[in-house]
Amino acid sequence: MFIIYLIVFIFGTFIGSFLNCVIYRLENNQSFLKGRSFCPNCKNKLGFFDLFPIFSFVFLKGKCRYCSKKISVQYPLVEILTGILFLLIFNFHTLINSIYLIIISCFLIIIFVYDLKHYLIPDKVIYPAIVVVFFYQLIFNFQMTSFWSFLLSGLGASGFLFLIWFFSKGKCMGFGDVNLAFFMGLFLGWPNILVAMFSAFFIGAIIGVGLIISGKKKLKSQVPFGPFLIIGTFLALFWGQNLIDWYLNFILL
Repeated sequence: MFIIYLIVFIFGTFIGSFLNCVIYRLENNQSFLKGRSFCPNCKNKLGFFDLFPIFSFVFLKGKCRYCSKKISVQYPLVEILTGILFLLIFNFHTLINSIYLIIISCFLIIIFVYDLKHYLIPDKVIYPAIVVVFFYQLIFNFQMTSFWSFLLSGLGASGFLFLIWFFSKGKCMGFGDVNLAFFMGLFLGWPNILVAMFSAFFIGAIIGVGLIISGKKKLKSQVPFGPFLIIGTFLALFWGQNLIDWYLNFILL
């Protein structure tokens, strides 16, 4: 069983390496469907041993083989994170459902990193993600009561963030977060969307206060909310029911 988990993790790190490429090319408005990977600094094309997840970064001491420019720590972190997520998906879900969740996780990782770096959720990623989830729910949750439950969860979550965006005139919330909330509700359904939203606001508040106390941010400074929404999504996906049960037991004590 350990060998299987190891294979899943390694596979995840290779996908994470590919996601890093997608993020970079998305940032620079380049197609990720063609062309070999290259160093952003010296433009030298990278070979297999330059691209081996995690190990290449360690072996090269975090520097480009050709120009010695430092490689962003984003690359190994995304590879490790993707490997861990693939392990969790494999452990919690069936094989068929795992394929779907792997695709969704790839979308979310790209959005997480992109929003963290640029304070922007790219339409090129969130809209295809919504389409994939919509048709999955339509096909596999073919009972209309079940499908409408997911759809209403998406509309409710996005409607709530839309009100924040509208009344704050975009100062407290970007419209990309509204789109992401619709995706989350459509993906998680009821009541997991509540777990995701509450977790996002709770974790966001704690980190926000911590950044202000440490002096890294001011009260009016912008902090991307998309990463917190995505963290909440994964918490709800893997431990949503456990968190709901814990909360209900806590308030009934």
